[in-house]
Amino acid sequence: MSLEQFKNRNVGTQNYVKLDLAHTPTTGWGQFKQVVGRTFKPELFVGLWVTFREMGNALVGGKMHTTQYPFEKLPISPRYRAIHDMLRLMESGNYRCIGCGLCEKICISNCISMETKYDENQRKEVSEYTINFGRCIFCGYCAEVCPELAIVHGPRYETASEQRASFSLFEDMLTPIDKLNLQQEYDGFGAISPNADENIKPTPLAY
Repeated sequence: MSLEQFKNRNVGTQNYVKLDLAHTPTTGWGQFKQVVGRTFKPELFVGLWVTFREMGNALVGGKMHTTQYPFEKLPISPRYRAIHDMLRLMESGNYRCIGCGLCEKICISNCISMETKYDENQRKEVSEYTINFGRCIFCGYCAEVCPELAIVHGPRYETASEQRASFSLFEDMLTPIDKLNLQQEYDGFGAISPNADENIKPTPLAY
């Protein structure tokens, strides 16, 4: 349609198609027959047959397509951004976080808070680390900027709770010591790229 035809307001020159509709009933019996005729059509019984057939296959035939959550969970993508995990060092058991504070600075929702101190080995460690999951938008910036791959997005996505305090516990993110041998290197969002070693440039020396 051209612009001139679109701007044409003369409706008398346009070709309209008139629908052949049945007359509107005026009596009560005619209105009742119209309602029954529009309600009970063959398509209705076909849909009911499909519904009852699938229900019988699920209950009797063992063809259940519903995932029995929470006993069964669907696999999620490794790049899914869920509740954060804090990884530990496999050798010493200390968590990888060096307290640089980059995750706290880059957080756009201002939900990460951390405090650091020096231990007996003069190693900087994190004494307080909390993430307010009530404010977190799971953007993934903290996992991207972490130089030690200490904070990553894990697969746990259940965040329902009755108390706000359960949304910011460091112990829930930290890998327990007794399960340290079960920790796997994270390959999801925030993980190191496969060709990271090739992209590393040697530091230029002054001599």
